Amino acid sequence: MCANCGFPASPGHWTEAGIDERFDRIQSRYRRASLLRNVLRSHGLTAHDDASTPGITISTQTGNQEIAQDLSAVWEVAERMTGRPVDPLASQFICEEEDAGEAGPPRIEGMSG
Repeated sequence: MCANCGFPASPGHWTEAGIDERFDRIQSRYRRASLLRNVLRSHGLTAHDDASTPGITISTQTGNQEIAQDLSAVWEVAERMTGRPVDPLASQFICEEEDAGEAGPPRIEGMSG
């Protein structure tokens, strides 16, 4: 149980696997929120994660908010709030990240692709 907010401790989501240090976990949550804002912007949504409460707050431009408990729930919440499908793997988002100079997945020497 969190001493500050009273929420039960979250067991974590599979996307957070491998993050051991508290600082790395917080830094990872901020980075994830930044990427989510980029993806959700074209749908008129924004994502906020202050790393002090469980979940990710998804908001519309009119101020409606809903909390997604983990990364999987973000897409369900976004689709419910917009009334249309949200595909985080759409080429427009992947190209935006590459254009912004974001590092892609690590390349393995000797492998092409």
